[in-house]
Amino acid sequence: MQQMEEDLQVRWLKLRIKLKEQFGIKPDMNGILMLIGVQELGQGPQEFNKEQKQDLMHIATCKLLSEEGFYELEFQDKEGWPHWKKVKSLPQMDLQQQEDLLRDKILLYFEDIDY
Repeated sequence: MQQMEEDLQVRWLKLRIKLKEQFGIKPDMNGILMLIGVQELGQGPQEFNKEQKQDLMHIATCKLLSEEGFYELEFQDKEGWPHWKKVKSLPQMDLQQQEDLLRDKILLYFEDIDY
């Protein structure tokens, strides 16, 4: 278990370094979720207000957790924003377990898009 946690941490750090090389900053979890949200929105980089940034992070979280069947895409509204519906609840996890799950899904996401 310790080895798996260390491997996750190393892979996470490598991703953050790669993103820093591309964008000039080393993003934290929220920054990476925003990046995924912008990618999933598909409208390119633009200025977003605070509420839209929260929505982008929600889009990213739903997209990442949809791979495990927790969410499914319901529809896209007329502005092109995806709307997700919760299909099943996440199992009980502490904060660290939740972060590790998201980190793992983020790493898989970036592998899948060949980043």
